[in-house]
Amino acid sequence: MKVEKFITGIISTNCYLAIHEESKRAVIIDPAACPPGLLRYMKDERIEPEAILLTHAHFDHIMGIDGILDKYRVPVYVHEKDMKMLEDPQWNQSSVYTGGYTYSGAAGVRDGQVLPLAGMNFRVLHTPGHTPGGCCYYVEDAGVLFSGDTLFQASVGRTDFPGSSMSDLIQGIREKLLVLPENTLVYPGHMGETTIGYEKQNNPFI
Repeated sequence: MKVEKFITGIISTNCYLAIHEESKRAVIIDPAACPPGLLRYMKDERIEPEAILLTHAHFDHIMGIDGILDKYRVPVYVHEKDMKMLEDPQWNQSSVYTGGYTYSGAAGVRDGQVLPLAGMNFRVLHTPGHTPGGCCYYVEDAGVLFSGDTLFQASVGRTDFPGSSMSDLIQGIREKLLVLPENTLVYPGHMGETTIGYEKQNNPFI
């Protein structure tokens, strides 16, 4: 797996392109926007996306969906407990920071579900707390975790939103993430990459 990061949207969200290098197929994770650089990269490298994965349904992780779907007709996946948030501009905060954005038609996923996409297996790890349906996507063969706004480098996601819970967030991190191999590379929704081992030793929240 090759991972390309595109910092997008008004809150500098990390949008990731997870690429199967042999086939040039890919998965797009958390498109906060649909920047020309992302589309140009996929065109120039002849990369074909197969799906959009959402770690949660806050506006700063979803507002590029329509732009991508204008070019590529691919399915969109979100945890089933965030599906209503995806369709509610007040709950997903888009009406607070923008003119409002919603998307309907996503497919719901559940904890433990494995999504075989682009020649890779993405395991859904439900880690509520930042949002009720917040989740991470773990690709065991690659040793990679896309953690969204659950786990950051030396930090964790905010829990001052409707539907948030700090206790749920910390429980999910401890039970679902910290049990992963310590060399697992973590790609968070904001800021820089980290590893599970680093967070076990240095994250003051856990």
